[in-house]
Amino acid sequence: MTVTVPAEWARHRAMWLGFPSHAELWEDDLAAAQAEVAALARALAGPGGERVRLMTGTPQGADEARRLLGQAAEVEIVTGAFGDIWLRDTGPIFAQGPQGLVAQGFRFNGWGGKYQLPNDDTVAGQIAAASGTPLNEFGFILEGGALDHDGDGTILTTGQCLLNSNRNPDWSEADAEAALAQALGAKKVLWLGEGLANDHTDGHVDNLARFVAPGVVACPVAFGRGDPNAKAYDDAARRLAGMTDAAGRRLSVMRIPSPGWIDGADGKAAPASHMNFLIANGAVIVPLYEDRAGGFAVQALEHLFPGRQVIGLPSSAILTGGGSFHCISQQEPA
Repeated sequence: MTVTVPAEWARHRAMWLGFPSHAELWEDDLAAAQAEVAALARALAGPGGERVRLMTGTPQGADEARRLLGQAAEVEIVTGAFGDIWLRDTGPIFAQGPQGLVAQGFRFNGWGGKYQLPNDDTVAGQIAAASGTPLNEFGFILEGGALDHDGDGTILTTGQCLLNSNRNPDWSEADAEAALAQALGAKKVLWLGEGLANDHTDGHVDNLARFVAPGVVACPVAFGRGDPNAKAYDDAARRLAGMTDAAGRRLSVMRIPSPGWIDGADGKAAPASHMNFLIANGAVIVPLYEDRAGGFAVQALEHLFPGRQVIGLPSSAILTGGGSFHCISQQEPA
């Protein structure tokens, strides 16, 4: 069966979000993370023009989501079961097949065995069932945040993640490309190297580089002194500048200011990235981290998305869990 994964800027019929629901995981950051996700849901349902399907993982989480969001008609609270909110990785990747929309589900092993939580391996099935979409299950390990799609069969990824021995230990580049061609209709895979420092996902590409239009990729440029990812950003930009996509277009590379050093756990830099933006039907929502470069990142993305409102929202509390807006979401194409 030949499938195509639509670009994120293609029209959606819904946007899925994970809502922080487990106090034992989020501890002191729970209330702030819930407030940040609620603000994201409101922005998506308002200027974003999305039908938001907010998935909660506990009865308490559902109650808190209702309290924060009230009776917003555009936000549907879906009671489910998950280990945590990272639906980009645990949920399915939606694709268009010959008979319509399909949900492609993959094995999930907690980012190489780091965080294996109850019910995360069932999320793809839950979302497929709730959306009324047929689920196709594949036997290899894959997280949605490891890939970015241009809608024409080009997939962007990093070797650090996709070829990591803690996922599919025997994979070569050719093995990975064959698997992505079968499951997601990949016509060409573009390989980047290392992702962000201290990223427990082992270098997910949605923190490093993103398609923003056909033949156009955004990636960060280091900001401020001591940016921990300056070499990774420049390496990605250099590689991208020499690449063509599946349609034969030479890529244009647009550099977006990074947040710079953002304090994380144990004095290390957190894996903060403006690349974790979320493209909605009518808006682009950009995570901000109390960083000085946030306004510049918003302005840069305004030039890249002239038909959408670009909105910066706080994501510092969500970041304490290891990700941001793109990581907790999954679009359901129209």
